[in-house]
Amino acid sequence: MRSAEEIQKLIIDIAKSDDRVRAILLNGSRANIKVLPDKHQDFDIVYIVVNLGSFTSDHSWTNVFGDKIIWQIPCEMSIGEEDNERKSGFSYLMLFKDGNRIDLTLFPKERLEKDFHLDSLTLIWLDKDNLFSNISKPTEFDYLIKKPTEKEFLDTCKEFWWVSTYVSKGLLRKEITYSKEMLETAVQQMFMKMIEWFIGTETNFSISFGKGGKFMKQNLSSTQYDKILATYSDQQLENNWKALFLMTDLFKEFAAIVANKLNFQYNSDEEENVITFLKASYKGQNK
Repeated sequence: MRSAEEIQKLIIDIAKSDDRVRAILLNGSRANIKVLPDKHQDFDIVYIVVNLGSFTSDHSWTNVFGDKIIWQIPCEMSIGEEDNERKSGFSYLMLFKDGNRIDLTLFPKERLEKDFHLDSLTLIWLDKDNLFSNISKPTEFDYLIKKPTEKEFLDTCKEFWWVSTYVSKGLLRKEITYSKEMLETAVQQMFMKMIEWFIGTETNFSISFGKGGKFMKQNLSSTQYDKILATYSDQQLENNWKALFLMTDLFKEFAAIVANKLNFQYNSDEEENVITFLKASYKGQNK
């Protein structure tokens, strides 16, 4: 496996030898001094370029980075949000045979002033035209937990309790795939948002939750974290009921704390009504 230093040198050397590339930005975890480096980190790279079309007309130029196992060109795929991809540049997502991964975005120099957002986790590896001479040191500012509005909080609570009833309906019908999709997408999304806000209130919204909550373990008690892990169930009907009830108990606990600390209203009647409904559904499942 090529070392991080080798990959960095390759990325910089390619840009130095190509007049179309005017700057290199490193984003993501490799620009974050708070993240312990490991060999699994992606290289999130932005090339600021002129004549973008000369790159995208023939993608074979990317072979210079190494032998690929698999790669994606999001702008040319039929899934995803094409307009957003194009607005943020043209990307190549590349996983190489030696295990390294480079996510390379090409962004047109002429659109810098109008369309470019400078990520707070950015290091400058090359700047031929002094485009980023006043850049600040990398920080997690863009990724800190954001304090919710009261409406965001209440809408999240309502969505959690509302879709929880879908889960019970699926379990009553023994439709495991349906119930798991409801539990592990819509319901869990609201659940994770509440955990994030809970951690935010405990840390004065000064830390990052991380994608998929990957940083939450260090900001929860071991008991809390173990309970959250236990909400990920298998295919057994009874275990999915247990996961649902554990998730509702935890959501109730976290939501009450968030509401209290942020002086938000909380619809406890709605909560209790749904919990009563879910318990009745579980008790009556074999009738």
